[in-house]
Amino acid sequence: MKKFLKGFTAFAAVLALLYTVSVGMADYFTPDSYKITAGSSLQWGSDAITAVAENGADISTGIDASPNKSYKAKLMLYHVIPIKTVNVDVVKETLLVPCGTPFGIKMFTNGVVVVGVADIKTSSGTINPAAVAGLKVGDIITEVDGKKVNTNAEIIDMVTDSEGRSLTFTVSRDGQVFTAAVQPVKSEIDSQYKAGVWVRDSTAGIGTLTFYNPVTKSFAGLGHGVCDTDTNELMPLLNGDIVPVTISGITKGEKGSPGELRGYFSTDTAMGTLEANVPAGVYGTLNNAPKGEAMEVAMKQDIKAGPVKILSTIDGGRPQYFTAEIEKIDYRENVQSKNMVLHITDEKLLNATGGIVQGMSGSPIIQNDKIIGAVTHVFVNDPTRGYGIFAENMLSVSQSVSSNDKEKAS
Repeated sequence: MKKFLKGFTAFAAVLALLYTVSVGMADYFTPDSYKITAGSSLQWGSDAITAVAENGADISTGIDASPNKSYKAKLMLYHVIPIKTVNVDVVKETLLVPCGTPFGIKMFTNGVVVVGVADIKTSSGTINPAAVAGLKVGDIITEVDGKKVNTNAEIIDMVTDSEGRSLTFTVSRDGQVFTAAVQPVKSEIDSQYKAGVWVRDSTAGIGTLTFYNPVTKSFAGLGHGVCDTDTNELMPLLNGDIVPVTISGITKGEKGSPGELRGYFSTDTAMGTLEANVPAGVYGTLNNAPKGEAMEVAMKQDIKAGPVKILSTIDGGRPQYFTAEIEKIDYRENVQSKNMVLHITDEKLLNATGGIVQGMSGSPIIQNDKIIGAVTHVFVNDPTRGYGIFAENMLSVSQSVSSNDKEKAS
């Protein structure tokens, strides 16, 4: 009997441990909030995870609720084990036009980005005024002596005219704003006063449009933010335009060497205006509606591992569909743009590009005739694979940007 009780106790302990680990992992890998459209369901993982609202409504089988209604719901593992309480928002069904068209970005910064600091040779020795003042690569200089600066020329003029007088730089770093006293020194090379800082005030590049909202006339693209090439920090947007692009060639991706779509700006006439540059992509308004039929946006829990189509332009023609597969989905709340792992399976695309290349970022991903996301990154050591972002995340940012624009207009 004692042996039986010992064995039973050990068995019960193992079960308790397995239960704790299962619930803990399910809690970690599931978000705390969800969106569903009226009549849709909240269940995924081959129905391993379902949801029941606190008012008794079975969200796993679909609910009849009006948009803008919210629920507190209990996530259940295998319909039996409670995981955690989550927020469920019922939203209006949104129809968007998938694009897959290349576009050019012309962006001017809000402030200037520090991309390097340098020693200045003077008559009394070598000194780096910027480093002495505590400036670092990636800092954003927004003001000098209380005057707003947005261009390289403005910084150069104010430093040159200082005649060695200490200047107060207002600097933004990691969301924190502070001031730094920079003492320009006279260069022995050209007798000009210098601060020992290299700055950038603009950038340009090529990406792919993800979707167009015919109701708000807004667009989303890239699926990741535009970052400075030297600092890898997000470029602070002051203003910018997007312009048409013609793809003229391809540098094929290989292991250890990402490829790229080569192209040129077809015209300087803007096709749209940039309104936001954020980790989830670039957003703004288009001057004219693109052609194509609108599709429903899939919520993250509706996305399944398996076959998908990617809409992208790899030559001077129109966007084409290419086959791929989702190998992995990451539902975690704090993952912003690397929500899916994609594997390119289309032989035509593989032969032409080697897989995912720079310039394809933003290419919409389609599954079951719904927009589920966009291509964002390529794996450097395997160009046939890369990451994708949830379309739900991009739509949420797009709606927020459109809402902010309306508030500014009013």
